[in-house]
Amino acid sequence: MRDAAINLRALPEQRDLIDHAAQLLGKNRSDFMLEAACDKAQSVVIDQVFFGLDAGRFRQFTAMLDASPADNPGLERLMAVKAPWEADATKA
Repeated sequence: MRDAAINLRALPEQRDLIDHAAQLLGKNRSDFMLEAACDKAQSVVIDQVFFGLDAGRFRQFTAMLDASPADNPGLERLMAVKAPWEADATKA
């Protein structure tokens, strides 16, 4: 059951356009607007997760992923530090 309200204001001509489109699809205004908004929201979310590359850029991208990482002394020091829960129990 839908119980979360979403309210918005629209110009009369926007409402009329939405109503007309909804009618063409055999939907009511709320169902039409909710479906349209969810489609757009999914598109925005997917755009943040997936990206497209042509063949040349894809090869370049995968080569960068496959390459050995550059030396990073700061990261090496950080990774060498033991977490408190990994500390040597014999020192306690």
